[in-house]
Amino acid sequence: MSSERRSFKNAGFASGGGDYTDLDSLLHAFEGASQVLIVSSNVLGDEAVRQHRTAIDMAKEAGAGRILYTSHMSSSPASLFPPAVDHAATEDALQASGIPFTSLRNGYYTASLPWFIRDALKTGELVAPEDGPVAWTTHADLAEATASVLIEQHLSGLTPSLTASEALDLKDIAAILTELTGRSIRRVVVSDDAFRARLLAQGLQDHMADMFLTFFLASRAGEFSPADPTLGRLIGRSPVSVREFLTSSPHLL
Repeated sequence: MSSERRSFKNAGFASGGGDYTDLDSLLHAFEGASQVLIVSSNVLGDEAVRQHRTAIDMAKEAGAGRILYTSHMSSSPASLFPPAVDHAATEDALQASGIPFTSLRNGYYTASLPWFIRDALKTGELVAPEDGPVAWTTHADLAEATASVLIEQHLSGLTPSLTASEALDLKDIAAILTELTGRSIRRVVVSDDAFRARLLAQGLQDHMADMFLTFFLASRAGEFSPADPTLGRLIGRSPVSVREFLTSSPHLL
């Protein structure tokens, strides 16, 4: 058992396995829990919402007094980013459950950044459609904040956006890459259609190419900004910046 898991267990927390498609396994996993953390499913659309509602129902049946859910800063039924629409529907289900809840509206995950920069590091050109600022946020910082919210039991309902301290667009990212690598990385803007064609040429299926495009549509609409100070207050320090993330990940460069 890791030291982190041991510390969490000593504080009265337990981890358990459950399957969103298996009601009995969820009921068993939630049995005796005063608080339940539901991590959003890795599927999309109606199936994701169905799985989340099942988990909420089973937490309620198990007698949980509070539910935490990993949502997203762009959560809205009108979002241009499909996962955010799923999150909004799940938040409606949490509201309807009657159980006290906290929906953790996480910033856009920095873990996805390598996908955006990998070709640029090979070619010297960061080619993508017009984008907008994004409050890139690490899983590690969000996990630390989630632990704080579980232990201290602060924040209720829909949280403010839990983000790092700055929102950067891809031109900003290209400038950081240029500085860190010593190589010129130039931001090149292409049309949505041209970018989609590039993705298809790389072997992505149509639905995945369309999904990636929604990032640019949503970021242009301001859905992934601005940055908010709440995460920094929860973890007691400045969240990890994009520059720090890349500096600490030399294998990406």
